[in-house]
Amino acid sequence: MTIFLSLLAGIALTIIATLLIQRRFSFQAQRPEDYAAAGPAFSLREHLNGPIQCEGVIYGPTGRVTSRFVADFEASWQGNVGRMVETFAYDSGTVQNREWTLTVGNDGSIKATAPDVVGTGHGQQAGNSVVLNYRIKLADEAGGHVLDTVDWMYLTANGTIMNRSQFRKYGIKVAELVATMRPKAA
Repeated sequence: MTIFLSLLAGIALTIIATLLIQRRFSFQAQRPEDYAAAGPAFSLREHLNGPIQCEGVIYGPTGRVTSRFVADFEASWQGNVGRMVETFAYDSGTVQNREWTLTVGNDGSIKATAPDVVGTGHGQQAGNSVVLNYRIKLADEAGGHVLDTVDWMYLTANGTIMNRSQFRKYGIKVAELVATMRPKAA
């Protein structure tokens, strides 16, 4: 019985240690204040405005690339409220259309809605970064799962936006997206 209890205690300690490490040292451990002093300053209204070109890859749960895409975005703003229409073309031949409504508060807070977002996403602009947390419902042909999403965007010195997103189900990472976004050439 003591061996069994020791084994259970060891498993519990391993799980707790893993969770603590993830919370402190992983992608999920980032906070907007980590980037508050970093420049150049990222303004959604300025840097996600007009026609935008996007390229990216999606990694599956094993870390292998499962999909590649290119996308065209068109973003426009009326004061603090923006509308971003996205058209994704995947390497499978599938085309996906999405539309975001973004509201930026005077304190840099962000509220985001889209037809495939469950409820309202919340985020923050800080320094050269933007974070957005939301729950996304996948299309029925992709399983219809609802995934918890952490979406980080970082503005580089030349105006390109680097985007890294992780998607989790029951706390387990099931996909990751890495993409670039930049103003579309005239």
